[in-house]
Amino acid sequence: MTRRTVLSSAGLAALGAVPLTSAPSVHAAGRDPFRLGVASGEPAPDGVVLWTRLAERPLAEDGFGGMGRGSVRVEWQIAEDERFRRIVRRGSVTTGPSAGFAVHVEAAGLRPGGEYFYRFRARGHLSPVGRTRTAPAPGSMSPLVFASASCAHYEHGYFTAYRRIAGHDPDLVIHLGDYMYEYAPGDYVGANGIVREHTPGKLQSLADYRRRHAQYKSDPDLRAAHAAAPWAVVWDDHELEDNWAGKTPGSKVPGFSARKRNAMRAYYENMPLRRSSLPSGTKIRLYRRLRWGSLATIHLLDTRQYRSDQACDDWLRTDCTARAATGRTLTGAAQMRWLSDGLRGSGARWDLLAQQIFLAQRDFALGPARELSMDAWDGYTADRDRLFAAIQASGARNPVALTGDVHTAYAADLLRDFDDPSSARIGVELVGSSIASDGDGYDDKAANAAILAENPHIAFTDQRRGFLLARTSPDALVAEFHSLPYISRKGAAAKVAARYTVHDGARTLSG
Repeated sequence: MTRRTVLSSAGLAALGAVPLTSAPSVHAAGRDPFRLGVASGEPAPDGVVLWTRLAERPLAEDGFGGMGRGSVRVEWQIAEDERFRRIVRRGSVTTGPSAGFAVHVEAAGLRPGGEYFYRFRARGHLSPVGRTRTAPAPGSMSPLVFASASCAHYEHGYFTAYRRIAGHDPDLVIHLGDYMYEYAPGDYVGANGIVREHTPGKLQSLADYRRRHAQYKSDPDLRAAHAAAPWAVVWDDHELEDNWAGKTPGSKVPGFSARKRNAMRAYYENMPLRRSSLPSGTKIRLYRRLRWGSLATIHLLDTRQYRSDQACDDWLRTDCTARAATGRTLTGAAQMRWLSDGLRGSGARWDLLAQQIFLAQRDFALGPARELSMDAWDGYTADRDRLFAAIQASGARNPVALTGDVHTAYAADLLRDFDDPSSARIGVELVGSSIASDGDGYDDKAANAAILAENPHIAFTDQRRGFLLARTSPDALVAEFHSLPYISRKGAAAKVAARYTVHDGARTLSG
């Protein structure tokens, strides 16, 4: 672990002598309310969101974390140094039961491209220290080191990959969905069985979703990754329930609208999001845009909330003509217009499309038959055509899709027509494996060879757990696929399984 990771984990050891106020000593009686850690997100040139959620007993059955029913005053500080001797911003907010005791501070007045440290205080206790940074100023071409991650099933193994992300001190972590899973204990068993057990029951009530989020935040490796860098988050399906689509539930369990409201509210409460993403009923605005100077524009997409239901009863299909119907949509018309306008107006060297599901064509059947996933863009080909046309029309210089969902790492070129290997290159797709979902993973050489043979635009695939780390400069984006040999036990080291470079203007992978 790096020095910063140790600091973030240890918290109080390096806080120095600067008090937040004349509040009681850090050794005040009572349980520590910062058991879920701290986080930051949504970096802008002048500020960032700071987050924590108070919980003395994180798994309390009522979902309030043992905090009672009264309001709590929470103080916060931002400093330029780890010991808080150069404090640049401070303030206080009040939280309570209606917010799930979550805190969202939209701090402003910071300098562009700056590294900062932050902490909270409540009921006489100090939080761990988090590291964050602001985005560079408009026009800046400062490099960006980012990690992308997805799919962390608590029961399937340990979150060691999050700890390895923290060890790289990235400028930004982009989380692409399935941050937590909704299943009751044992309902979805990974390759290594149940390594550690979920909170009871399939999620239904707001208290259920709050408790499940708290259980995931109880993992020290996840807390370390949150404390190491600002995050940009977007969800997929398991934050609500498997394979839901727009207004269509993913299961036959009654009460979908209520679950949707509860899942959205709990997701906002537990993520470092701006108030612009505060849910209203069964709607939450998660598609949005972050800018990293003039180097990169990050377009975060929501491919769940506005989609048509999956064609042909979902899953893998060989003869589903309905998937190509022009009226079917994955993004919804408003989000597609927003994305098209954003690509035209970006002007950035790199346009990163942070989205959830496999974008390139992925044929699982050898030979003339074609077997495709209806839950991926292959099930929404008219919208994929609209997206590719928008990318081409926009003049975006270097489009790169960042993808999660499939628990397997891939690197692929995006072709205007996947049936014509000589057609125009639209950009590239980088698919990260899962943090923990499906257990230890494996290296199936025969299956990998079949995928590569049937899909010549795909250059790499790997079924082991891990994450993507990318170093982005004006000249190139260098993507490293980090993999772990196991997650059923703690402490696995990560190695670089593959490395690809996308050169400025090339729109294709080079090894």
